[in-house]
Amino acid sequence: MVKLTKDLKPEEFGEYYFLKEELKDFCRSEGLKVGGSKQDLENRIIHYLSTGDSLNEPTVKQTSNNSSSEINLDSRLGENFKCSENKRVFFENEIGKGFKFKVKFQKWLKSNPEKTYRDAIDAYFEIQNSKQKTKIDKQFQYNQYIRDFFEDNDYKSLDDAIRCWKYKKSIKGHNKYEKSDLEALL
Repeated sequence: MVKLTKDLKPEEFGEYYFLKEELKDFCRSEGLKVGGSKQDLENRIIHYLSTGDSLNEPTVKQTSNNSSSEINLDSRLGENFKCSENKRVFFENEIGKGFKFKVKFQKWLKSNPEKTYRDAIDAYFEIQNSKQKTKIDKQFQYNQYIRDFFEDNDYKSLDDAIRCWKYKKSIKGHNKYEKSDLEALL
């Protein structure tokens, strides 16, 4: 496994998998902004490794749109919907203790600002009952790898999948599951 240092070339950086925590540690040590998604961190590091400069990113002021006392079934979701604690409590009260902000539902919320919370609850149940698999975004390579591993090896254990994942991420190249990764189990 290669170590993430400022001497790493940007092309090399892209050939290895790093945990989000490793990216944040590197950003801290180099005085770079630590916030954002894994993709934000990767872009920031690539820019830094290429130029030696940090990105001058504007800071976005967080604003609250709807406290829990203001939320009702007819309230609009609004632009820039954030999955906050007060919204989780609202949905949990309406839907039940099993409520979770799953990725597919979060995407629906963010892409339907004109809809109401009542519409969101209907969409939640529709999404929950859907048999269609959720597309796993690029930054969740581990999750995609594990899903692909089990599609090809339903008789193997999670420990086997994790051993293969650790092997895969330790070598140069992409992190997609391949049948040849099973050599890690020998």
